[in-house]
Amino acid sequence: MLLKIKKIHPDAVIPKYANYGDAGLDLHSVEDYVINPGDHILVKTGLQMELPMGFEAQIRPRSGLALKNRITVLNSPATIDSGYRGELGIVIINHGDEDFEIKKGDKIAQMVIAKHEIAEIMEVEELFPSQRGIGGFGSTGKR
Repeated sequence: MLLKIKKIHPDAVIPKYANYGDAGLDLHSVEDYVINPGDHILVKTGLQMELPMGFEAQIRPRSGLALKNRITVLNSPATIDSGYRGELGIVIINHGDEDFEIKKGDKIAQMVIAKHEIAEIMEVEELFPSQRGIGGFGSTGKR
């Protein structure tokens, strides 16, 4: 699968895998930001991309930022559809108690490319029953 990436800012960093076999490509900030506790911002990457039809990009938090700083992707996983051609922006939220600084060039999130199916939708009057039924939101218990 070929992923076409375009830099629209001279300081943009082309995403890459940190290690062979990794699922996530590192995404970098193209600007400096300060996120106050409880606030969220849109972080620019300075990148556009062309995903092939049948693929999506999922934007996910970096585990180290989440564990050490309580910084995460607000709408995780964010979905980027194959038809989108705008700048890749990442909604980051500070769940911590202190201001968090993002410097230009910092790794801020990871992007996972995933294959997906296009569903054919059929409206029906009845659904085939299942063992689980309508149970949800903790219906299977804690243990």
